[in-house]
Amino acid sequence: MHRYLTTKEVADLLRLKERKVYDLAASGGIPCTRATGKLLFPRDGVDAWLSNNTDAGALGAAGQRPNVFLGSHDPLLDWALLESRCGIATFFDGSSDGLERFCSRQGIAAGIHLIDAATGDWNVPIVNARLGLASCILVEWAWRRRGLIVAKGQAEKFATIGDLKGHRVVPRQPEAGSQILLEHVMAENGLSDTDVQFIPAARSETDAAVAVLEGKADAAFGLEALAAKYRLDFVPICNERYDLLVDRRAWFEPPMQKLLAFCRSSTFTECAADYAGYDVSGFGRVHFNGLSA
Repeated sequence: MHRYLTTKEVADLLRLKERKVYDLAASGGIPCTRATGKLLFPRDGVDAWLSNNTDAGALGAAGQRPNVFLGSHDPLLDWALLESRCGIATFFDGSSDGLERFCSRQGIAAGIHLIDAATGDWNVPIVNARLGLASCILVEWAWRRRGLIVAKGQAEKFATIGDLKGHRVVPRQPEAGSQILLEHVMAENGLSDTDVQFIPAARSETDAAVAVLEGKADAAFGLEALAAKYRLDFVPICNERYDLLVDRRAWFEPPMQKLLAFCRSSTFTECAADYAGYDVSGFGRVHFNGLSA
C-alpha cells in the first residue's frame, strides 16, 4: 500500500464502514491529514494507533486487567459495589483519571461523567476519541441532578452560578468530572477562577458536601442526593449522565455479572428511589460499543 491511505482503504483495513472512519477522524481518534484537501491517513500512524487501541495489542503488553472499579465517585455505585458483595475493589479519583487508568488497563471499569464542550453530549465523544476500537462498552448508570450545595437557609443567596462570586467554594480535584463541568459552567456565566475563593479540593462527592456542612465553604458544586443526606439547601443547575465504561471481557465475568444482577433487584431499585435527584430508569442502556462498525 501507499504511505498514505484513503478513507476507503482504511475502512477496508479495519473492516469498518467508511462513515465510522470519518467519525473517528472528526473526533481525533485516528491520525489523519487534510493537506491535499481530502482525508489521508499515514499508514505508519494507523498501524501504531491500531496496536494501541486493540485488545490483542494491549493484552500482550500488559496482561489481564485487575479487578478494580475506577473513575468518578458516585455514592449509589459505591453502595451497590459493597452491598452486592461482587468483590470489585475501587479507586475513585475522578472521571479523567479513571479514563486514563482504564486506557492503561489498570481496572475493569470506570465511572465517568464528562461533557464534550463542542457537542454538549455526555461521555460518548470523549470515549470514542480516546478508545476508538478498543473492546469496551459504555452503558448508562444514572442521570443525576447537580447544582449548588449551600448551608440551610442560604439557597436564596445562590440562585445562579454567578452568585458564587466572592464566596468560598470547595472544588474537586482537576481530574474530577464535576470540577471540569464547574469550570465549563463558570466560563459560560462569565466567571473566572479568581472570582471565587477556592478552598482545598475535596476528593469525593461526600467530602464536598461535608465541607459545606462544617462551614469550611459557602458552596459546593455537588449532587442533590448529598445535599438531602446532610439536610443542606440545594440549587439545581443541570442534569448529568453518569456512565459505566466497562471492558467487554470483564462484563461477562462473575464479579461484574454479580453487580449487574444486584442492580436489577428490588433492593437496588428501592434504594435508588431514596437518592434525591437520581433517575436510574435508563440503567444498562448502551451508549457506545467499541467494536461496532
